[in-house]
This record gives sequence, C-alpha cells and structure tokens, in this order.
Amino acid sequence: MTKTTKTLQLVFLNGANKRSSLSLPDAANDLEPATVKAAMDAIVKADAFQKDGVDLYKIPQSAAYIERTVTDMFDDAASKPEQPANPSQVG
Repeated sequence: MTKTTKTLQLVFLNGANKRSSLSLPDAANDLEPATVKAAMDAIVKADAFQKDGVDLYKIPQSAAYIERTVTDMFDDAASKPEQPANPSQVG
C-alpha cells in the first residue's frame, strides 16, 4: 500500500538569524502564495513564540508544500502474534 502525505512547511529566520521551520500537515492543498505570506506575517506580528528568550519566527523566508510517499513492503504489526501458552494453565 502506498500513502502520500502533503505538509506545508513555513521557514523563518528566528531572533538569532537562524532558520526555524513550522510544519502544518493539515493545511489546505491549494493555498495561494499571497495567502501563505500573509499568514506568515501574522505569525511574526503575533510575537507569541519564543524559546530560551529567542523569537522563533522573526522574518518569513519561504514556504513550500512537501510531499512524502511511503510504500509498505510488509506490515507484520497488522497481524496479531500468537500468544504463548501460559504454563500455569497447561495441564
């Protein structure tokens, strides 16, 4: 079975001028670039995300849809393993 997922990845520079990304797995698949940019600007303006005193999302840098395809080869986790006999019940 093959499963493809699509995630919207937003990339910002943080308060220390390092890349910081925000991944949104449930984002709509057909967003316009201007809509995404406006949302990123709103995240920056909210100034609500910090870690160790550094703003995580300071300057919008880029946005991209990331598609990931997983093809199962086998999945033994789907079948129930046989339970070993309880020695106290054998007898």
